[in-house]
Amino acid sequence: MLPFNNNNLLPLSWFKQQRSAGTAVFNEEHQYWSVFGHEGVKNIHTDFEHFSSQIQPPSDDSPIDSSILRTDPPRHKLMRATVARAFTSRVIEQMESSIERLAGELLDQAGSAGRLDIVSGIANPLPVTVIAEMMGIPQGDRELFKKWSDDLVGNDPARQMQCQEEMALYFKDILKSRRAQPGNDLITALIEANVGGGTLSEIELIGFCILLLVAGNETTSNLISSSILCLESAPEAWEQLLKDNSLIPSAIEETLRYCSPVQILERRVKADMQWAGNPFKEGQLVLTYIGSANHDERVFDEPERFNIHRRPNPHLAFGHGIHFCLGAVLARLEARIALKALLNRLPRLRRTDNQPLERLDSSMMFGLKRFIIENAVR
Repeated sequence: MLPFNNNNLLPLSWFKQQRSAGTAVFNEEHQYWSVFGHEGVKNIHTDFEHFSSQIQPPSDDSPIDSSILRTDPPRHKLMRATVARAFTSRVIEQMESSIERLAGELLDQAGSAGRLDIVSGIANPLPVTVIAEMMGIPQGDRELFKKWSDDLVGNDPARQMQCQEEMALYFKDILKSRRAQPGNDLITALIEANVGGGTLSEIELIGFCILLLVAGNETTSNLISSSILCLESAPEAWEQLLKDNSLIPSAIEETLRYCSPVQILERRVKADMQWAGNPFKEGQLVLTYIGSANHDERVFDEPERFNIHRRPNPHLAFGHGIHFCLGAVLARLEARIALKALLNRLPRLRRTDNQPLERLDSSMMFGLKRFIIENAVR
């Protein structure tokens, strides 16, 4: 187990306890189910016939509920196709040199004093700048974008709704501008897309924009900072990466497993049924704990050990099935570039902040508020 593991960051002991409690755990007070095992989480993500991603009916008050994140087939397939080609491996690979240049610039700016906050210095600005450029929206608003993203995945329902209202107004102006003057960007592509013989509605467009912005930076930001968190806590792995950069991709995969950026995804039961011996009722909420599934001892040998040589590594960090993360290729590329740049700049990386590590105020996501390091002789 890594030294940063505790119930304030990764509740691994609680996950293990819940996995041993059964295939699903029912909350009597609030009438919802929780699934903690790898097999169960994977099966539910795959089974869209019995488990819906639409938790509540779409409304103008909550544009994210009209996005592909909350849409079931057949509409989901049509919506996903409108943007999928922008995230193919071939398209993403063409962005590599520009992302490398951006990572270098950010480290030049943030690390000039010899100390670097991984979170604010590179983990946050790199992915939000990249997705803003892809969408054709002002990169100068990236601090606002990041605040909206954190609020949307946070634990304050009132703030979640408020930031959706703010983002809806923002993107209404962007959509109006792009209709008048189309560009070579994702938002123009969404406006012009043919979706089953029609076009996306205004609320679907806004929901798509919000999802792209949030998913395009939140997951990757937390993946980058978590990779340094894990590696700083496992110096032998850091030394191996210094000697062999070809291990970087597997280190990224192990970080995805160990500190899964998305910890929980929700599904809704479509109709009464027996699921793995449990009486699921129509309309009940099911919480699938990805963070727990990726530490399931029935699938992963020594799951609480951070092992960059782990083979195979069938983690569920990007989901599974039809909702598998569209931006997975981009997230992996950005994390790989950031980690390689940090290896080159800070070969003797060491944490310098003695304050307790703080997790983001989010049950859904895992990430750090800050992580300050420097280059020093061990």
